[in-house]
Amino acid sequence: MRQTWEMPGGVHPPENKTQSLQYCIGTLPLPERLVIPLDQHTGAPAKLIVSVNDRVLKGQMLAKPSEAVSASVHAPTSGVITAIDDQPVPHPSGMTSRCITLKPDGKDTWSERQKIDNYRDASPAELLEIIRNAGIVGMGGAGFPTAVKLQPRNPIDTLIINATECEPYITADDILIQERPEEIVEGIQILTHILGNPEQVLIGIEDNKPKAFEALEPLLAGTNIELVDFHTRYPSGGEKQLIFILTGKEVPSDGLPADIGIVCQNIGTAHAVFRAVAQGIPLISRITTVVGEALATSRNYELLIGTPISYALQHNGFNESDCARLVMGGPMMGFTLQDPDVPVIKTTNCILAPSHAEAPRQPPAQACIRCGMCAEACPASLLPQQLFWYAQSQNYERLEAHSLFDCIECGACSYVCPSNIPLVQYYRAAKGEIRKLQAEHLKSDRARERFEYQKRRKEKAEAEKAAKREARRKAAEQAKARAASGAETAAPKQAGAADDLIKAAMARAAQRQSKPEEQIERQQRALASAEERVARAQQKLADAEASGTDQQIDQARAGLADTRHRLSEANRKLSELQAAEQSQSITEKINASPKALLEKKIAAITQRMATAEDKIAGTEDPAVKQALRDGLAKQQRKLEEVRQQLAESTDAAPVDKDGAEDAAAQAIARAREKAAAMADMSEEQKLRETVNSLKGRLQKAEQRLADAEQNGSEHIDALRSGAEKLRDKLAEAAAKLEEHS
Repeated sequence: MRQTWEMPGGVHPPENKTQSLQYCIGTLPLPERLVIPLDQHTGAPAKLIVSVNDRVLKGQMLAKPSEAVSASVHAPTSGVITAIDDQPVPHPSGMTSRCITLKPDGKDTWSERQKIDNYRDASPAELLEIIRNAGIVGMGGAGFPTAVKLQPRNPIDTLIINATECEPYITADDILIQERPEEIVEGIQILTHILGNPEQVLIGIEDNKPKAFEALEPLLAGTNIELVDFHTRYPSGGEKQLIFILTGKEVPSDGLPADIGIVCQNIGTAHAVFRAVAQGIPLISRITTVVGEALATSRNYELLIGTPISYALQHNGFNESDCARLVMGGPMMGFTLQDPDVPVIKTTNCILAPSHAEAPRQPPAQACIRCGMCAEACPASLLPQQLFWYAQSQNYERLEAHSLFDCIECGACSYVCPSNIPLVQYYRAAKGEIRKLQAEHLKSDRARERFEYQKRRKEKAEAEKAAKREARRKAAEQAKARAASGAETAAPKQAGAADDLIKAAMARAAQRQSKPEEQIERQQRALASAEERVARAQQKLADAEASGTDQQIDQARAGLADTRHRLSEANRKLSELQAAEQSQSITEKINASPKALLEKKIAAITQRMATAEDKIAGTEDPAVKQALRDGLAKQQRKLEEVRQQLAESTDAAPVDKDGAEDAAAQAIARAREKAAAMADMSEEQKLRETVNSLKGRLQKAEQRLADAEQNGSEHIDALRSGAEKLRDKLAEAAAKLEEHS
């Protein structure tokens, strides 16, 4: 007989297990609706893959795992999805969560099932994928995803199957072993194969389950699975407590069983693994004990996930007036349900409906008398009395120092407390506050790290800028020193050498400047580009108005306004350049022959047409391409007109220069007279003359702008911009005049 170790602490509450073992596992008719929460497990909620009004089949996946620690959910029967919304779920607070409402069609039609005839032919990775897709979680109550638990980081030498079921009233695992032992053994062997065949496989079971022991023992002959029974004591079913009882090893504080080479799984989980692998059945139902004196019948049922608890109670003759409180789980670790219509979920192992005699009202709590009974009953060897005081004073640092999170919330301390202090409730509240503070602390740490990183980045950028400024300053000083040294040591070869250098530099600068015709050509290209952008912006606005949101429409309108403004600016600059060219090259135009002028004009038009053709070939936007083609056609017509003019003209026909020469001579004479007159003026007189001139120019500009607005001219924006500039110049000149007067 295998040696076992005595668990510290523990209590012996009334077992009350015979009431629900009078019948075999039962089933219920399909309810009118099934409510399937997306969050039935430890970790992230599952991600929806169905929609309202979808018709689904039994076993079909409704939501897939959203993260590494998550589990899928499936349709318990065939039917139609009628709603996806927030509904009450089993929780001590009565909270709501995202749920799928399924209306059964009564046909119970299965979806396609994929099963493995011989699990030994499959790799552990393939089996883990099946278990993950089947949505299997810990069936003992914790609900941790089984596929994650079966991938420990450390080598595993021991697999422990928990068949203890130490909580009073609950017999779901007991009846499962009695009726389906072959499937359980097969599931254990699948788990063994996944874990790489650990050295020992132990099934821990209390000695108050003789029928379950007798059902399992014959099936283990010839296997490496060992069935170990031990004395009944609550809470021997706790994971860490069972590991100590069977192996004598202690799981480190804040550690996991895998840290000491052990994996622990519930007997119901092993059965669910068998059904998923060998039969292709996902976790869509579970064995649940429905028990209590407020019921006419106490029995174990295989309930579909999503079955309303009120529906199960109704089929067992529930007397609501005789029920003290409705509990999910056992009397020690279960919690009171706020709403009887909440659904059965994957971790619902018991529905307890005790009478007032079974669960009398708890007497009011009294002061702690320091009897120490709570410390004797604690299976985790903690100091419940100290934890209670620290929880009352909200001394969270001392709570963590006294290993609060090693508490398994079994309720043994509250059970033996003569002062009726709800110790577990204090511990749960303190754990929640600590987790909340840790989350806030983590959030503030991350914010501080981001701030410090940003500060370091800015300091580094400022240091780099300062270094560059210092380097430029030193380089300038060195250049200045070299220039001064060269000026002192090198004698000029001839008088006026410095003037020659300046003139050469000015000549090079003048040579680098673009010719007027090049500037105009460049601005014409900019104007064509602006027209293309306006066409694209108009098309974008049309698309947004047809199928976009209000925000997209507003953005498109803003973009169109911006491109139109740029187009008007391009038009204005082109007009200014053309005017400047006309005023600067009047002499050249007078002296040039008509033939030369027309040939030059033909060359410019040809260049613009070539540019337009390149742009047409390089764009795919239909609206832009059409706009470019229209412009090209216009240039072609203009080219034909100029060629016709060239054909009609000859160099022999002299140009009448007399009128132009007289006008130019008169303009030059007026400019010289004005310059000579202003040379004799004082500074104030010069400013006054400038102000008067600007007023006259502004008046003419405003008149031209008014005429353009009345006629709807396309040059309104350019004229408005010119008038604004004249106003600015006039204001500046007036301010200077006021300073001198």
